[in-house]
Amino acid sequence: QVQLVESGGGVVRPGGSLRLSCAASGIDLNSNAVNWYRQRPGDERELVASISSGTSTSFSDSVKDRFAVSRDSGKRLVHLEMNSLKIEDTAVYYCNVQRWVGAEIVDSWGQGTQVTVSS
Repeated sequence: QVQLVESGGGVVRPGGSLRLSCAASGIDLNSNAVNWYRQRPGDERELVASISSGTSTSFSDSVKDRFAVSRDSGKRLVHLEMNSLKIEDTAVYYCNVQRWVGAEIVDSWGQGTQVTVSS
């Protein structure tokens, strides 16, 4: 069974930084693409960043140039580094892995970690 666990959320002032981490059991994050989503109150969950099974990354326009995604291969973690945080970045952040299981794509999600940007 795949379990994902996010950590590192908290409260930060506008312009500040946070680093989120995603850890997994039942799956090797070093061998899988990992996505970071966020969900603001009242909004749908949105994809903000991805890292391929290698090191290729992609970002939504809203976070491009402010967020970075990286792997700690030794610890089998994926990090979301968030800089120049804005109030509108306030959301619950989730890591996600999609895998083929037979003929189906299965999504695995963590429980989420709250990020609050407030002055």
